[in-house]
Amino acid sequence: QVHVVESGGRLVQPEDSLRLVCAASGRSFTTLTMGWFRQAPGKEHEREFVAAILYSGDDTHYGDSVKGRFTISRDNSKNTVYLQMNRVKPEDTGVYYCAAAPFGSLWYRRSEYEFWGQGTQVTVSS
Repeated sequence: QVHVVESGGRLVQPEDSLRLVCAASGRSFTTLTMGWFRQAPGKEHEREFVAAILYSGDDTHYGDSVKGRFTISRDNSKNTVYLQMNRVKPEDTGVYYCAAAPFGSLWYRRSEYEFWGQGTQVTVSS
């Protein structure tokens, strides 16, 4: 079992930066693939893939809409994953979820992520 808690969401203006934090506890963190997903307003049944990072931290992947603006990283000594969001846009608005998948999972497949946090709200508006 893995418990995941997100934090850092807030109201920001376009072109601002913010960092989301995901703290995990439970199963050995260093074996987990960690991902960020987001749910836009009015799309309650759609969670868009944002970024993923594999256990070592060297292998990262991004959704097309955030490539070049967002950076995912992890600190295995702190059981923590970060999502650095730069040059945010209004379309980045949504609830951001952190999720954990077992070692060897397909990082791009949402169903592989077994453990999810409650989400943190990010609003980009002027």
